[in-house]
This record gives sequence, C-alpha cells and structure tokens, in this order.
Amino acid sequence: MVANTTAPVIAATTALVVANTTALVVANTTAPVVAATTAITTAPGAPRKGSKLPEATRILDTILNNYDHKLRPGIGVRPTVVKVEVSVNSLGPISIMDMEYTIDLIFYQSWYDERLRYNSTFDSLVLNGDMVSQLWIPDTFFRNSKKAVEHTITLPNQMVRIYNDGRVLYTIRMTIDARCSLHMLKFPMDSHSCPLSFSSFSYPESEMIYKWADFNLEMNEKNTWKLLQFDFTGVSNKTEIVKTPAGDFMVMTFFFNVSRRFGYIAIQNYVPSSVTTMLSWVSFWIQRDSAPARTSLGITSVLTMTTLGTFSRKNFPRVSYITVLDFYIAICFVFCFCALMEFAVLNFLTYNRMKAHASPKLRHPPISGARARALARARARQQEEVFVCEIVTEGSDGEEHVSCSVQPLPNPEDVEAPSGRFSGCFKHVRKYFCMGPDCDGPTWNKGRLRIHLFRLDNYSRIVFPVSFLLFNVIYWLVCLNL
Repeated sequence: MVANTTAPVIAATTALVVANTTALVVANTTAPVVAATTAITTAPGAPRKGSKLPEATRILDTILNNYDHKLRPGIGVRPTVVKVEVSVNSLGPISIMDMEYTIDLIFYQSWYDERLRYNSTFDSLVLNGDMVSQLWIPDTFFRNSKKAVEHTITLPNQMVRIYNDGRVLYTIRMTIDARCSLHMLKFPMDSHSCPLSFSSFSYPESEMIYKWADFNLEMNEKNTWKLLQFDFTGVSNKTEIVKTPAGDFMVMTFFFNVSRRFGYIAIQNYVPSSVTTMLSWVSFWIQRDSAPARTSLGITSVLTMTTLGTFSRKNFPRVSYITVLDFYIAICFVFCFCALMEFAVLNFLTYNRMKAHASPKLRHPPISGARARALARARARQQEEVFVCEIVTEGSDGEEHVSCSVQPLPNPEDVEAPSGRFSGCFKHVRKYFCMGPDCDGPTWNKGRLRIHLFRLDNYSRIVFPVSFLLFNVIYWLVCLNL
C-alpha cells in the first residue's frame, strides 16, 4: 500500500496475517512519513477454537497433584488386583543345549487406582513411556528369565492409558530368554511344556493379587515362529502360591506346549543306523574263506555305528540317562557286532575242522633223533616216585595199621578228567549242537533239534533280518504310544 501527498501525511498501515502468512508493507512519501506496522500470528501448535488440549492438560495436572507414585493403590485397606494379558509376537528358537527359549511378547497389566479418577468428556488419556516414572506400576518380574530386553526403537515401547473411572492399563514390549527344562528320555518322540512364570518382586499375596483376564493369550503370526525342530501344539496356564522367607507370593505361569518334529532326527540318525545294520548282513552271503572281506565289512559296520552313536550326542545335552534314540542305536550296534562275531565263530570252527582232517604228519611233524632222545629223557625224569602211606583200620576194636610204599607219579595225560557239572553240561550241549561233519549220521537221533554250526551263514540270513524286523515293530509300537 503506497500513499503520496503534498502535505505532511501520516500513513498508517495495518497488516493482519493469519495462519503463517507474511505481509510486507512498504511506505514511500515525498514528505516525512511515519509507518507503523502491527502483525498478529497464530503459531501452528496453538490451540484452535474447540481444542481440548487445555482440558487434557488440566486433567493431567489435577490427578498428578499430590500423587505419590511410591505407594500402591488401596494400601492398608485391600490388596491391589492386577489383571494380566499377553500377546506373543514370536516364539523361538528353542535351544536344546542351553535348555532355554526366546519369546517376544507384549505384556498388558491393568488395575484400579482411585487417585487417578477424573470427571471429563475424555474416556481415557493415552500417555507415552515418559509418564511411567510418575505413576505407580506393579513390580512384576519373570521368575525363570535368564535375560530380558525392553525395546526402545524408535522410542521406549511402553504405554500408559488412564480411564476416567481410575482404571490404568500399562503395556510394555519385551524379548525374554527363559529357562525350559527339557526331559529327553523320550527323545526324539518327546513333547515339552516351556513355562514363563511371573510374580511381584516385593508385594506378597496379601498386598497384590494377579488374575488372568480370561486367560487371553494372543498368538500373532504363528506360522512365522522360529521353532525349527518343534511344532507348537497349544498353551496352558497355572496359578500357585510360592512360600518364601519374604512371604507368600502369587505366581502366574503359562506354558507353551511343543512337540518335536521327527523328520530331521529320522534322516540324521534312524536311517543311517538301519542301513548300516542291514549292510552288515552282506557278510552272510560272502564265502567263509574270504576272511579279509568279511572282517573288513564287520569292523567297518561296528565303527560306523560307534560314530553314529557319538554324532547323535554331539548337539545334545549331556544327560545321564539313556534316551529312546540311544536305545535304538545300541541295538543296531549289537546287531552289527553279532554279525562280526558270527564270522569269528564260523572261522574258528572251520579252522579246527581243517586241522582235524589234516594228515598225521602235518599234525605231528617228524622229530630228529637227538631231539627224540632229549624228549625221552625229559619224560623219564617226569616219572617221579612218591612215598604213599595208607592207614587201615582192622578188627572190631578199631586197631589201625599203617602201610607205606613207593609208587611212581602217574602221567597227567593218563588221568581222566573228573565228571562234574561242567562235563555234564558239555555233554548235554553236544546233543543239540553238531561241530563235525557227521551231523546226519546214525549217532544223532532223528527226533532232535539239530543245529549244524557249519551252516551258521544259512541260519543268520534268516535270523538276523527277522529279529531286526521284529525289534522295529515292537520299538515303534512302544515309542508311538508313550
């Protein structure tokens, strides 16, 4: 706006600028001019007409005036009731070696604090984490946690909501590494319940009571959980009172039930063990004269089973008891070892049979004259004499007479072995086990069960597979019904 006069003129310019609008006023005169400019600006954050920000500030200042956040609600009158809800963002992984699991959750706690009641059109006031330090918050802690992390990106993940009736809702997001005792007796057909327990750290049951809000445990994106070797099967909860020197505390626990996936263990342990056991039976179809081949196959099978047994415990907690998998690998090891021992027995019997049918010259090679005379003198010296006395009782009066004489010491080879328990047992065994080529001769009764030890390979080709199949049927029936 420009004003020009021929006399002294006072130009007054008033600019009204609303909502971040800037006005520039320039006054040019040919005479002395006084320019006065007045600007009225409304800041962007300034309350507009109808804004409830002053009312919210007034409510917050009113309820926090003379508020002592160090004292719990209802102190000295009644216990504070805290209702709990949990929302699980992710679960896992579950560490078998450390016996712990990781859980990312949002923890909700609500309670009534009559000191925070207010009368207003606001149903509730939502406050950020900065207000947590100015309010009383339950001192809840997780009893079986090994490590807990509060999320602070981009701001601390905490929220406080105050309702007009005095109810307070406190929400916090945490990631917790918690202990989970795994009982591995049924491994790998095992199921576990991983607990997460929490309670008050300082308030006993007489001052603080926890309650489930209808046990509302929300599972978010269950399909993306990193359980790896486990499947999530459900959730359960428990409430108990734990007695401590500091008092009786109410402990709330919810359990995550998981069961192990069988595919990984089957590929890593069961399939190699079964295949190795069946490969050890190949030696039954190899000629018994091929000692190097059968021995190498048997030893390789045994060593492979030993390696598999060690490997199965590599990524496994060092428990002192035998698991279901250990039992299976041990039985497979026994089958491989028995296959090796079968060849050892067969080879021993074959060697003795060949030795028995060898010519006398091969069994007893000729001895030179000087050596024969030396052996004769040695045997003569062995024929030592002993002084033997016998005491004989004669007559009715019991008179004793002593009769002594010198007698040669008998040759040990001429002394018959006493017929005792072991000799009788050996004779009984020989009735059923044939160790020579005359098993079909007349010396054997036709009605007896006869086992030809030289036919061990034929028997083993049937006995080993049938026994292993029977073992597997019983094993899996028992394990699947545990």
